Amino acid sequence: MPEWLVLTLAMLAACAVVVVITLVRHRRAADDEDPSETPDVIEYMTMWIGVVYAIVLGLAIAGVWEARGVAQDHVQTEAQALHEISERVRVYPPDVRDRIREDVNAYVGHVVTTEWQAMADEGRVTERGDALLRKLRVDLTDYEPNSDFEAQAYQPLLDQMSAADQARNARAGSVDPTMPGVVWFGLIAGAVITVGMVFALQIRRTSRELILAGLFSALIAFLLFLIWDFDAPYSRGITATTEPFLALFPGIKG
Repeated sequence: MPEWLVLTLAMLAACAVVVVITLVRHRRAADDEDPSETPDVIEYMTMWIGVVYAIVLGLAIAGVWEARGVAQDHVQTEAQALHEISERVRVYPPDVRDRIREDVNAYVGHVVTTEWQAMADEGRVTERGDALLRKLRVDLTDYEPNSDFEAQAYQPLLDQMSAADQARNARAGSVDPTMPGVVWFGLIAGAVITVGMVFALQIRRTSRELILAGLFSALIAFLLFLIWDFDAPYSRGITATTEPFLALFPGIKG
């Protein structure tokens, strides 16, 4: 199901629940009930519950957005390190240079065509990607420099290899959702309480109040959907992309 359809249904469902509960409550209300006589303490509590929940939502959105940015940084670091290896290895003999560049291209091609989809669908990196990176490391480290010029390039190449390996491990570690289950429980419970406090204010069945209540609940549904959408940096919505790989290795097709 497309995510825009999920969002639309969630917002419509939130509006419908509020409107239905309001209509049912109004029908069952006592004839002498006066909605204008809401105690001041309830209005005060409603205001502060809304403020606290707004802060919690803001922190949650900032957290998942930051996690998404960090995930994209891992991709950029990995792609840049592999690009540096591919460029700096030009000082090696042609057969060694070409073999290492083939290793780099094979690894990048696997990441953008196969592994990325596995990360989105299964939440993991692939064993094939691990094997290709190990082969690159072996071919890079097993070569013995034959001149001072090659020896000067050897250690920087190892540093870039280490940076690529660390970035891959970090990318693998950021595949899972960032929000713990207990936080989701708090967010959903807070949404129920916040929307529920609307009924504590004894809203009436006027079109203006129903529209405002519906929009309020739809807004909360949208914000919760936004957090859920950002919570998986590589698989949902505005995700980290393979663009750094494709930009630095234009011959690789994603």
